[in-house]
Amino acid sequence: MSDSVAVDAKRILLRYGAPINVLDEVSDEDRIALARAIAKTTLAERETRLKELLAERGHGS
Repeated sequence: MSDSVAVDAKRILLRYGAPINVLDEVSDEDRIALARAIAKTTLAERETRLKELLAERGHGS
């Protein structure tokens, strides 16, 4: 994956409420996977779903 994809993924996750200190601990591959999952979620549910996904992966906020 290119660096720009990882940067865009981080921006998406930050937009929907992921704390930056949590994202600093998440690998680029996981950030991209999380952003893809969030993109498939309805707009109204994205923030809640992101928190759930982070918790499921052991990255509690």
